[in-house]
Amino acid sequence: MSRLFRREELAVDPLDLARLLLGAVVRSAGPDGTVSARLVEVEAYRGQDDPASHSYRGCTARNQVMWGPAGHLYVYFVYGMHFCANVVAGEDGEAGAVLLRGAEVVSGTELARARRRAARRDHELARGPARLTSALGIGPRDNGVDLLDPASRIRLLTGEQVAQESIRTGPRVGVAAATEAPWRFWIEGSPA
Repeated sequence: MSRLFRREELAVDPLDLARLLLGAVVRSAGPDGTVSARLVEVEAYRGQDDPASHSYRGCTARNQVMWGPAGHLYVYFVYGMHFCANVVAGEDGEAGAVLLRGAEVVSGTELARARRRAARRDHELARGPARLTSALGIGPRDNGVDLLDPASRIRLLTGEQVAQESIRTGPRVGVAAATEAPWRFWIEGSPA
C-alpha cells in the first residue's frame, strides 16, 4: 500500500534519496485528469560541492527551491524548450535534489498519450526528463510545490520497494562538469 513520503525520509543525502525514489510514484492531478508514474530512472545532484548542480555557485532566484525543505518540487527550463523536475533532498538550508529522468505510466495512460502524441509506445510516454514532465503535466507553475501535502496537485508516494540488486548506476547524462560521477540510478530491465 503506497502512502505519501514523510519529510524526514527525504531529508537525506541526494545519493541516498536517488535510490529510495526508484519505484516511487509521482501522481499529478489537474482539471483534465490524473496521471501516475512509477520512477525507474533518477539522477542525484548535491549542493555547492557538486559542479554539475544548479546550486554549485550558491543560492539564486532560479535555484532557491533546492535549498529546502526536502520534498518540494524543483522545476527548471532547459535548452529553451523543455521542463525538468527534481525532488528536493537533504536538510533545510543545504542544497540538493534528485532529477526525475524516467518513469512508467501506471495510471492515466490515455491522458499521458494525449500530452505526448509523439510517443509510439506506452513505455516512451515518460522516458526522459522532459517527456516525464510533459506526461505528468508539470510546468513552471509547479516549481516549489510541496509533494508531501495531501492537498497538493502533485504528490510523491512510496511504491513497491526495488531490490538493490536490480538497481544500476552510471554517469549522469547531459552535464558539462563532474561527468564521471556515477550518480545516475535506474531499475535494470525497465523499458522506460
